[in-house]
Amino acid sequence: MSTKNLLVELLVEELPPKALGKLGEAFGTALRAGLRAQGLAGEHSALEVYATPRRLAAQIGAVLAVAPDKAVSHKLMPVAVGLAADGSATPALAKKLAALGADASVVPRLVRRVDGKAETLYLDATQPGATLAAGLQKALDEALAALPIPKVMQYQLADGWSSVSFVRPAHGLVALHGADVVPVRALGLEAGRTTRGHRFEATLDPVVLQDADHYALQLAEQGAVIASFEARRAEIVRQLRAAAAAVGGTPIADDALLDEVTALVERPNVLACRFDEDFLAVPQECLILTMKANQKYFPLLDAAGRLTHRFLVVANVRPADARRVVEGNERVVRPRLADARFFFEQDRKRTLASRVPALAKVVYHGKLGTLGERVERVRRLARAIAEPLGGLALADLADEAATLAKCDLLTDMVGEFPELQGIMGAYYARHDGCRDEVADAIEDHYKPRFAGDALPRGEVGLVLALADKLETLAGLFGIGQLPSGDKDPFALRRHALGVVRMLVERDLPLALPQLVAAAFRVFPSGHGQAQAEVQHFIVERLVGSLREQGWTAQEVDAVIALHPERLGQIPRRLAAVRDFAALAEAPALAAANKRVANILKKSDDGGASAPVDAALLAEPAERALHAALAEVAPRADAAFAAGNLTGSLRLLAALKAPVDAFFDGVMVNVDDAALRRNRLALLAALHGTMNRVADLSRLVVA
Repeated sequence: MSTKNLLVELLVEELPPKALGKLGEAFGTALRAGLRAQGLAGEHSALEVYATPRRLAAQIGAVLAVAPDKAVSHKLMPVAVGLAADGSATPALAKKLAALGADASVVPRLVRRVDGKAETLYLDATQPGATLAAGLQKALDEALAALPIPKVMQYQLADGWSSVSFVRPAHGLVALHGADVVPVRALGLEAGRTTRGHRFEATLDPVVLQDADHYALQLAEQGAVIASFEARRAEIVRQLRAAAAAVGGTPIADDALLDEVTALVERPNVLACRFDEDFLAVPQECLILTMKANQKYFPLLDAAGRLTHRFLVVANVRPADARRVVEGNERVVRPRLADARFFFEQDRKRTLASRVPALAKVVYHGKLGTLGERVERVRRLARAIAEPLGGLALADLADEAATLAKCDLLTDMVGEFPELQGIMGAYYARHDGCRDEVADAIEDHYKPRFAGDALPRGEVGLVLALADKLETLAGLFGIGQLPSGDKDPFALRRHALGVVRMLVERDLPLALPQLVAAAFRVFPSGHGQAQAEVQHFIVERLVGSLREQGWTAQEVDAVIALHPERLGQIPRRLAAVRDFAALAEAPALAAANKRVANILKKSDDGGASAPVDAALLAEPAERALHAALAEVAPRADAAFAAGNLTGSLRLLAALKAPVDAFFDGVMVNVDDAALRRNRLALLAALHGTMNRVADLSRLVVA
């Protein structure tokens, strides 16, 4: 059967820019899936998605006008129920056939098949393939219903009576199969071949589409629109780089901003602008954020990464003389930057320390008190973490940083731009004369903010970040505010992963159980006790992180099974386990270790806790194992104590032969109680030596 490309376009009013990319992909993917399900498109039908501020469109390759007929088999009912004694249809069968559009005349053609224990009647038939008009209508309805619309609006249709709901009012529908219009309807619109181009710069309006294959070309040439989201994004990137190079700068890298701007323009035109250099006295983070968030501009940086007084704007028009567009954007940005300068100057008139009392008037959480109470908890926890790491000197610095860390939340700048919390606190702390370690800690205590973010720079920042995150986890777990499914309104997973990263990547000599316990101790006695839950939650994040780094499930399970308290040791343990697993002796030793664990688990006579009595070693194999263990165990323990985990595990290879011989020639659970207890003690000693680094039984392949 011959196929043609299919184009479907929905012309709408300006779509929400932050949702445009997802809406376009969802629309095209759902349309193709709907056509595939009906046999109108194949598994390998190509999909090209188009999304502009005013349209969602999809081009699907190799679509049939009519789907092939297909054989279907309708299960009816057991023979005993459907057929009377003379072979005629019973009323129940007649009713079932009528529901399928058949009658009793088909009874001779019914097929009998054994279904379980009963013989069942089936009606084999040929189902006509769906027509494109009917199939596309179904696929289009389903695609529109399934769109991830952030907020639906209801609007009236042209008849003045009917209304529909959609993300934005729709004004046009195109459905072309090759050059032929497919008669479908959606949102009160009938499909045609006419669309609209750029509001101001289209050379033809409306644009009458020739066929499905020339959609993007006609929109570009006649409508002055780059229909593809990805092509438009790539064109913006190209122009940004060219314009930045022309003025000697580098555009700031921000994929989210780039996606949003791509969703705001149909015909991008990048222009270089400037602002008064006096504004550069304001922290560059403030200027960059106000230009990006409020104006969707791309600030330019110099070779050292410092903000310059130049910025790039992505216009949606291409006038012959762009000076008025440039001047307009320069005029618009000036009051925004002036606001930032005003906030910065006003905030510095008060010290951070003077704002501390006001924290007691800000509610942090209805069940956890004020922000001032939270600061006091973080202070106490920070001191408890700092003293083992750096004594009173570090504890005093951490205490000072914790006292001031949340004060910038009360400043005008952070009130306007919450994204600057911590950053502005560091600027204001330096202005107040605080030490660099304290200022850095105020900025860094929110880190890591996201996957791949940097960790706090110094010890004070690490201590404060740990205290802040652990207090959050203990507080919210204690009142039952746990994440569920994909909902995590307090970002507890991110906080837990931040704790993991700091403990692991900085190899801090801190035990996780003690940290969690300390976090709960800073709360009042009536606070819920959920230490085990918090610790399990953090370990879950650790396991997920390790798996993402390439460690296998068996390797991770083997190490985590021993519940190591210092998370910083885990990477070395994993490396040692991987090295051990590559040894020829590893599979047999892992299997033997599992066997030993099972024997000890089933034993209840206390022999496993007693020392080995050499005088009771009756068999040559058990004497050989005891001798080998006496040789290997001290050396393996010494290597473990020295931090040579790989060497400690490698020494175990010498135990393979005596372990194999022991299980081949020695019965553990003998009737003689003394012998049995002694052999259990020998196995317990073996088990302890083999499982210092990891539970090697977890390496056994099921």
